[in-house]
Amino acid sequence: MADTIITVQGEYELRHPAERGALRLRVSYEGPSREEVLSLTTQRQMSLTSELRELHSPQAGPVTQWSSDQLRVWGERPWGPDGQRLEVVHHAEVGIDALFSDLAALSDWVGVVSLLDGVTVDGVTWSLTEARRQSLTREARRRAVENAVAKATVYATSLGLTTVKPLALSDPGMLGDGSAPGQPTQPLFARSVSADSGGATLALKPEQLTIAVQVHARFAAS
Repeated sequence: MADTIITVQGEYELRHPAERGALRLRVSYEGPSREEVLSLTTQRQMSLTSELRELHSPQAGPVTQWSSDQLRVWGERPWGPDGQRLEVVHHAEVGIDALFSDLAALSDWVGVVSLLDGVTVDGVTWSLTEARRQSLTREARRRAVENAVAKATVYATSLGLTTVKPLALSDPGMLGDGSAPGQPTQPLFARSVSADSGGATLALKPEQLTIAVQVHARFAAS
C-alpha cells in the first residue's frame, strides 16, 4: 500500500513585553519671520539634544542611541479666503529620534517634552533586544515544527494510519508545490501603544510584542 502524503502548516506565537522604545519627535515653528522661526527651532533642538546627551549611555541607558535630522527651512505663500496670495509664512522643522532601554524613563521624558512649545511626538515603536528576539524566535520555530508534527499525526490517525515520517520542512511557500506563501518566519512585532495623558504627564503603555512563526511540512503516513 502506497504511503499517504500529508502536507500541513505548523504555527506558533510567543508574546513578550517590550524592552525598547524608539521615540520620534519633531520640532517645528512657523511665522512671518524666517530668522525667528529658525532661531526658535534651533534653540529647542539644542535644548532637547542636550538632554539626550546627558541621558545617553550605549550600555547603561536610559538612552542607548539618539540622532537628529538636518534642519529644514522653507517658505510658502498661503491663499487667503478672497483668493489672493497672502504674505510668506516661513517654516522650520527638525526631527529627533531616541532609543530608550528604560521604558519608565521614556514615559517620564515624553510626558515632559510633549508639553513644550514647538514639539510634536510622532510616536513610539516598541521592540525587543536582539538577543531576546533571537531567543524567542528560535523557541517559536521549534514549537511551530512540533505543531506541524501534531497536526500531521492527527490527520494520519483520522485515516487509520499509525506511522508518520517527515519528508520535507520549509519556510512558507518553499515546498515547491505551488502552495500560497504564508506569513514570514521572522517575528511580527505589534507596534500599537495606548497612551494615558491624564494630568501633566504622559503614561505610555506598550502592548506585548508578538513573535509569530509558520512552517510548512510534508509527511508520509502509513
